[in-house]
Amino acid sequence: MTQALPIRRALLSVSDKTGIVEFARFLADRGAEILSTGGTAKAIRDAGIPVKDVSEHTGFPEILDGRVKTLVPQVHGGILGRRDEASHLAQMEEHAIAPIDLVAVNLYPFEATVAKGAAFEDCIENIDIGGPAMIRSAAKNFSGVVVCTEPAHLARVTAEIEAEGGTSLGLRKELAAAAYARTAAYDAAISGWFAGQLGQEFPPRLAVAGVLKQTLRYGENPHQQAGFYLSGESREGIATARQVQGKELSYNNLNDTDAAYECVAEFDKPAIVIVKHANPCGVAEGADLASAWDKALLCDPVSAFGGIVAANRKLDAAAAEKIAAIFTEVVIAPDADEAAQAIFAKKKNLRLLLTGGVPDPVAPGMFFKSVAGGFLAQSRDAGRVTAETLKIVTKRAPTEAEIADLLFAFRVCKHVKSNAIIYAKGMATVGIGAGQMNRVESSRIAAWKSEAAAKAAGLPEPLAKGSVVASDAFFPFADGLETAAAAGVTAVIQPGGSIRDAEVIAAADAAGLAMVFTGMRHFRH
Repeated sequence: MTQALPIRRALLSVSDKTGIVEFARFLADRGAEILSTGGTAKAIRDAGIPVKDVSEHTGFPEILDGRVKTLVPQVHGGILGRRDEASHLAQMEEHAIAPIDLVAVNLYPFEATVAKGAAFEDCIENIDIGGPAMIRSAAKNFSGVVVCTEPAHLARVTAEIEAEGGTSLGLRKELAAAAYARTAAYDAAISGWFAGQLGQEFPPRLAVAGVLKQTLRYGENPHQQAGFYLSGESREGIATARQVQGKELSYNNLNDTDAAYECVAEFDKPAIVIVKHANPCGVAEGADLASAWDKALLCDPVSAFGGIVAANRKLDAAAAEKIAAIFTEVVIAPDADEAAQAIFAKKKNLRLLLTGGVPDPVAPGMFFKSVAGGFLAQSRDAGRVTAETLKIVTKRAPTEAEIADLLFAFRVCKHVKSNAIIYAKGMATVGIGAGQMNRVESSRIAAWKSEAAAKAAGLPEPLAKGSVVASDAFFPFADGLETAAAAGVTAVIQPGGSIRDAEVIAAADAAGLAMVFTGMRHFRH
């Protein structure tokens, strides 16, 4: 059956009624019989369009408070009966089952009900049963039935009927695939919610679903394909961002921007994060965003060129002027005032993203990574240490100013690829060593970068002198700490837990350093 099939009878039962009345009128004007239920039938009837209640069509009333209204042979037989199979047609005639050529159903708003924090019983009552059953029936019999599961599908069907007099096999097959994807995502949402109700963080079978927001030009490299999917998680960031200006975002833009925004969300005071290749190259807090920018840029002005900039406050003109002074790929912030937007508008290639808020850095969530034959799942790194949880392990205790910088540096560590070493001073990074195969090399790179940054700024001594140092995991040997000491640090923060902790503590004492253990590490591979 490859020809365009006319619509003689359609079943319309939708939660989202966008466009449904106009669609019903379109079908009715072409002689189709309209079957419907509940609120959808009322909306169609109130518009003066002929409509037949499903209960009248089936001869069976709605029962069990509406839980059963379409789960009857007259509905599913009309949808599932094959038009090219003589025995099916004979049985349909024998049992007075009329063919249904179109099913337009979108489901009870379970996801929205859960998102607004509804009670358990309300969530249960918003689990649709008849809707998914009709959708799956229509999708299975796509050779003779067209199924619409979103308002946008109505327009596509309308256009094809206007052009061809009916629906094509190609469109029916495409909408069938979309239908199964929708019911799969719906069931994934329900199963995930149930697992949460049972306290199962990692249930025996994990279903994950996403909605395509954007097909990307290519992936991490031009020979790779990529797409951007929304998970439905209520978390401010690139998924909620409104792109004010600039060309299309790439895979790498999205990945780097997410890294920058998650990092800047860690800080309570006005903060700027500059990211290059998913690693922060400058992080700072300041009295305002403009001063935070100056401090962040000082850390590594070379890497900042062509980077991603994230702010945790509404951008103003003063900050925008400074950011726009160098080539920047993306700027992301909760908001930007008109003056800031006007400044960025002069940079046509700069993408400006406004999200409406910053993500909660300690909120629970899941992180996924693909591996051969499967994927790994873990909870988001929402760990955070405080001054009260620090364990002082050296003869000298850190000063209050050192503690503030230590905590700042350790928060940055969470967002730098391991092995990570962070030098910080005055609530700003002054040297970052990332992604090395051993910790001493990260220490050396961070120290070298602090020297290079000082030279670029015309300063007489390396930025790391008088700074503190943070390590994302313990120092396995004293050499990494000794490298930091040679760079001029005064205090150290690290998780501790090495079999050589005593050796490292002795090295810190010998250098006159204060050192604290967190008992928490922040690997980021």
